[in-house]
Amino acid sequence: MSTHHSRRGAISLLALGLASSGALLQGCDSAPSTIKIGVAQPLTGGLAALGQDLLNGVNLAVEELNKEGVRVKGKSVKFEVIAVDDRANADTGREVARQLVDAGVVAVIGHLNSGVSIAAAPIYAEHNIAQMAISTNPKYTSLGLSTTFRLVANDTLQAKAIGSYSVTKFRSTKFAVIDDGTPYGKDLAAGAIQELTGAKKEIVIHASLDDKTRAFDELAGKLKAGGVEAIVTTLNDFQTVALLQALAKISYTDVYLLGGDTIKTTDMLKGVGLGKGLYATSPILEAKEFAAGGAFLEKYRAKYKIAPAYAGHYTYDAMYVLAAAIRRTESAKPADIVQALRKIDGYAPVTGSMKWDARGEQRYGVIGVYAATEKGWESQVRSDTW
Repeated sequence: MSTHHSRRGAISLLALGLASSGALLQGCDSAPSTIKIGVAQPLTGGLAALGQDLLNGVNLAVEELNKEGVRVKGKSVKFEVIAVDDRANADTGREVARQLVDAGVVAVIGHLNSGVSIAAAPIYAEHNIAQMAISTNPKYTSLGLSTTFRLVANDTLQAKAIGSYSVTKFRSTKFAVIDDGTPYGKDLAAGAIQELTGAKKEIVIHASLDDKTRAFDELAGKLKAGGVEAIVTTLNDFQTVALLQALAKISYTDVYLLGGDTIKTTDMLKGVGLGKGLYATSPILEAKEFAAGGAFLEKYRAKYKIAPAYAGHYTYDAMYVLAAAIRRTESAKPADIVQALRKIDGYAPVTGSMKWDARGEQRYGVIGVYAATEKGWESQVRSDTW
């Protein structure tokens, strides 16, 4: 009798256990009430303004999406941003990538610097976490990882733009090429050198520094002594301003300067008037160049009380496309999101659309050339009109 009751009890417990397991499995298949999105950018140091702008774009989109209401399998969900500071450093980038994985993010919008994106990419890939980066070095998508997605055009096209614009715009014969020593800077400078050499331009000085240098008096003296007429550089904005100021100190301002996308910022406008002309090539088109850009700028300024510093409209769009992928796949599982992004031609509120090829390159990437004026950066030419 007691044995019979024991068996019944065991069977009941087994049935309860199976039911509980089924409930747990069902719960795992449903979306969590809060979906965590990682944002990894340089939030301190010389590139803090750019990193904060990229974070601002995501935060603005998340605020709107949460207010609008997002449902996954009929369940209301909220997005939460987990922001980390990668300090524009590859080792720190790896460290914060692991932190984001441990925090349970389902996707990451980061990083700004190519060297950091490349270093962190294998960590995200190991956990099937989509990485949507603004970085431009071609090596990022050449890693062969299914989780890498570039938000803009890469440096292969940008190098061609730097070289061709320098040759056609500047009637100069003596050039200097100065890079910041990072994977982004060195490779982009190498591409520009190839274009300039092909056009039979003399490169008087080729200097490879680092991305922290702020003292340029010695280099300014060498540029003057070499009679350099045009400078092509991949230095950061704060470095380029310091270089122009050093040239002004020795009264050598009759020189053109063309930089990469890290100088097309609001801070770089401090350099207007310190040379013969200040230009930048960039895969980051101005928000005002898009039909919906005005509305974005109005919302951005209302919330943050400043103008965008760099590419906040691209990360804003990336968040909307990411949300569309989650809605479309009806899942908040990282691997499902990656597969959805691979197939999506996502509506992007400002830039229009984002779509990736098999390697994760942005199909709609465009390079623009800009001139710095007291009013801001003015578009000169775009690669989609060449």
